[in-house]
Amino acid sequence: MLTRRQTLRTLGALGVAAPVLSACTSTDSVQDHPADSDLRLVKADVAQSAGDPAAVPGVVDAMSAFAVDLWPQLGPPSDNLAMSPYSIAVALAMTDNGARGRTARAMSSVLHVDSLARYNAGMAALTQELAGLAGPVEVNGKKSEIDLSPANQLFGDASIHWQEAFLTVLAKQYGAGMRTVDFRAVEAARALVNSWTAQQTHDRIPEILPRGSVDAATRLVLVNALYFKAPWASPFEKAATTPGRFHRADGSTVEARLMSADEGSTYISGVHFQGARLPYAGGTLAMTVALPTGSEAAALRELLGGLTGDGEPGLHLTMPRWTYRVATDLKDPLKSLGMAVAFGDHADFSGMTTDTRLAITDVLHQTYVAVDEAGTEAAAATAVVVGETSLPVTRHEVVLDRPFLYVVHDTAHGTPLFVGRVADPS
Repeated sequence: MLTRRQTLRTLGALGVAAPVLSACTSTDSVQDHPADSDLRLVKADVAQSAGDPAAVPGVVDAMSAFAVDLWPQLGPPSDNLAMSPYSIAVALAMTDNGARGRTARAMSSVLHVDSLARYNAGMAALTQELAGLAGPVEVNGKKSEIDLSPANQLFGDASIHWQEAFLTVLAKQYGAGMRTVDFRAVEAARALVNSWTAQQTHDRIPEILPRGSVDAATRLVLVNALYFKAPWASPFEKAATTPGRFHRADGSTVEARLMSADEGSTYISGVHFQGARLPYAGGTLAMTVALPTGSEAAALRELLGGLTGDGEPGLHLTMPRWTYRVATDLKDPLKSLGMAVAFGDHADFSGMTTDTRLAITDVLHQTYVAVDEAGTEAAAATAVVVGETSLPVTRHEVVLDRPFLYVVHDTAHGTPLFVGRVADPS
């Protein structure tokens, strides 16, 4: 292992650099796309920590509170919305580890983080627990599979000396290494980030960095990718799916394909919503859907606070199939929530490097969700771009024929993996 004072220096073509720190990462086992072969891995020579399971509930509470704050910033009730609070929180927390002073305090405040060290340890434990939920399952006597794959990666400019402490905490707590690129070759660097993200999300997020999102002043892109695919514990019968009307927020209607079933889901309700919980095969993951009975914000807050436990049996559920992709620029929403200093000339990311002054230039998020009779496929990616400044008895019925909320979550902690609104399933 090289000494703390050794630095990265560009040796030639894109991404060819001398690594100051090196070790295998959890992402090393992933076969690179051909375009990724130019990327060199830089990582602190430390083993990934198991984290602190006792800190997991606090991480989930902080993540849910952040999601509630961010939700009203994302768009009007007439729009389909989707986000991964988990993905966004991971990407911003990795960035927060390189922030100092007022910038660090602002980022932690927006993320509802009291102790970043404890949050890191809780996130490490939670991420590994979530990844452990993947594996073979059985549905109606047939073998199937749950895929739940989180991945983190940094893409840093090869000419910069990155602080060893920063690389160490991301390797230890987030399993993240840094792949060096030359951001002077803007389009080639952008293509490498997009290629990695597409690979991690099974091509459901083919382009997390659109043209113009990075430039020659970019020095670092931190990416979290999350892929999920799971069958329902009790799939809907395709024969029971029929055309029906879905009522949009403005009073107009659209034609939708409505699935329905008397089994496989349970009834849940609260002060501000009524809905259903649909377990995925194996019972460790579920989707909870909810019709707000008043304020959507109040319904979401109550919903995210109650994602564990079972519902009440005896439900006839009708809900639409839907597939959509939502791309969101989080820069302005995060600034509105109190993170403006991280985007400005006074940002302090000296925990990352002292070679140059850095600030966040953009935070880009994209989510894909597809729900049908068999189950759910979803993917999300978040990129933080950092640059230089310069038949049972039916007791209840839920008909999701108007805008509703949904959360894909684990059943042990209620981690909000994906949160969304279906405003128009057509």
